Amino acid sequence: MSSGKLITGLLVGATAGAVLWILFAPKRGKTTRKRIARMGEDFTDSLKSKFNEVMETVSDKIEKVREEVSGFAEKKKA
Repeated sequence: MSSGKLITGLLVGATAGAVLWILFAPKRGKTTRKRIARMGEDFTDSLKSKFNEVMETVSDKIEKVREEVSGFAEKKKA
């Protein structure tokens, strides 16, 4: 299992558990809705952060491949 899938699974599981915990906690509806909204924002921020990390890794790998292909092409020309 890749680390990306593991992290995503942990985030989803933690969020689902926290939402269920909040829903079954004896609090007022308004308070519960605020907590759920806050957790949703936190989850969204976590997903955005993970997505940005993945995109940065992909961009770095693409740039490395471009450099290698460019170097290979220059060697073949010479």
